[in-house]
Amino acid sequence: MQHRITEVTQRSVRLICQLVDVWERSVRETHLFLSEKEIAEIRTFVPQALGDVPHLVVAWGEDGSPAAFMGVDGVKLEMLFLAPMERGKGLGRQLIAYGIGHFGIREVTVNEQNPQARGFYEHMGFHVYRRSDRDEQGRPYPVLDMRL
Repeated sequence: MQHRITEVTQRSVRLICQLVDVWERSVRETHLFLSEKEIAEIRTFVPQALGDVPHLVVAWGEDGSPAAFMGVDGVKLEMLFLAPMERGKGLGRQLIAYGIGHFGIREVTVNEQNPQARGFYEHMGFHVYRRSDRDEQGRPYPVLDMRL
């Protein structure tokens, strides 16, 4: 299924809540290394991140609700989250293609403990060029910086 993909300029409270829900369901499916406490803690920062990212792109489901989203800052993909039922259907690929075409995405950082994400980005042409022992918030979760 082709989703309608658009950059969102009006970030309503309702939309942010819907995207936080997509984020949380996605994280619970893919970030198995995080504890309940850590997910709850990180969740408190997600609305601000969604509000602050320069380019917020949403893939809309047939019912008009968000099926996935990504955030882009410069040439870096800052976030990409899909509702669990959308995984494996080509939507992530569609969003990456949109991001490359519209914003020139060239970089992404992934959690080393999320091998599915690393494999997806490698399949999309990205390769690891740097590893850090801690994530961007200083937590002890190694991250991989990748480039197209």
